Amino acid sequence: MFPTPERISVNNIELEVYSAGSGRPLMLCHGWPEHAYSWRHQIQPLVKAGYHVIVPNQRGYGHSSCPSAVEAYDIVQLTGDLVGLLDHFGYEDACFVGHDWGAIVVWNLAIMHRERVSGVINLSVPLLQRGTSEWVGFWEKMLGPDFYIVHFNRQPLVADRVFERHTQQFLNNLYRTNQWAHPGVDFGPGMTLISMAQNPELKEGVPGDPVMTPEEMQVFLDAFAHSGFTGGINWYRNFSRNWETAGAYEQRIYQPTLMIYGDHDMVPQAPRLGDFVDQLEVLNLPCGHWIQQEMPKETNRAMLNWLSVHYPS
Repeated sequence: MFPTPERISVNNIELEVYSAGSGRPLMLCHGWPEHAYSWRHQIQPLVKAGYHVIVPNQRGYGHSSCPSAVEAYDIVQLTGDLVGLLDHFGYEDACFVGHDWGAIVVWNLAIMHRERVSGVINLSVPLLQRGTSEWVGFWEKMLGPDFYIVHFNRQPLVADRVFERHTQQFLNNLYRTNQWAHPGVDFGPGMTLISMAQNPELKEGVPGDPVMTPEEMQVFLDAFAHSGFTGGINWYRNFSRNWETAGAYEQRIYQPTLMIYGDHDMVPQAPRLGDFVDQLEVLNLPCGHWIQQEMPKETNRAMLNWLSVHYPS
């Protein structure tokens, strides 16, 4: 059973937070376009193993606050929310688990608030090194104007409105197992995610099996009907601001870290991640992007095995 949420005031906003169990704290951080419910397969096994599991709907999602200002979603605020949750529950530190954008937040939390992070488990998205070129401009030069992150930044609210008008088709097509392992899918011209949402030829779905049952999908549909998509997409609209912020911090992870990749994920793996993460273990699973939902048993086993060594309950 999924826990009952509570609304917690942190960092000048309110977060909808699900928690269960007792023991050492583990905080699970979802990505885009997701929800705390993305961790439904992990909560009870982690509780059973002796952890206090804390799963927020981060700002912009579910019934958490959705500030109107774009800059309210920068990495300073996103990491500040998690620090605020630690303070609320009375913890000096915790092990953090992130998937997709949640992984980006956890990487940065481990850098910006090093003393509050005991360990890191991240899924799909490796540490993004700052480099000498601002990220959005670099991606625009390399991948063009229809790359989704560039599109989100250069055409404000366009994708947001499409996703809100076609939420069911968008999420049904996005949440597929091993979707990117199937070559030859014609998403049509323009930005792929917009086509995925509104192209009538894709209304019956794309290759791959659904990640969720209809009942599970309804949780996401209800959540985005309430929150809309702009809050979550505003995380992407802070990449340039976050690049500036990163310049003030050493881009290195000192905490013990488990990185889990999906072999068929569209997110590139980072073969040199160990150059920047001192205590790194890497695991590959034969799945797509939605790792903990596609292969929950294998993900749980990997997490629990790693935790037993690096963050025992």
